[in-house]
Amino acid sequence: MNKTELIDHIAQSADLSKASAARALEAAIDGITESLRAGESVSLVGFGSFVVGTRAARSGRNPRTGATINISAAKVPKFRAGKGLKDAIN
Repeated sequence: MNKTELIDHIAQSADLSKASAARALEAAIDGITESLRAGESVSLVGFGSFVVGTRAARSGRNPRTGATINISAAKVPKFRAGKGLKDAIN
């Protein structure tokens, strides 16, 4: 399912117009993004949690030249599935 199909599903399930469903989805994504940017986690009970993790600095190899390069530390978004989502899939 891609974003357009998700908007169609939201519109049909919630009896909204596609434009309203698109705005609602964008607002949800923006809210999650802003919270993660601020270093907060977002928990959706029964679905899962979005958290910010850290990746340590490390050395890597340029596949084209074989030269060693330094890869800087970074913050990365992570998703942990909740029990409700796991049960729905299995």
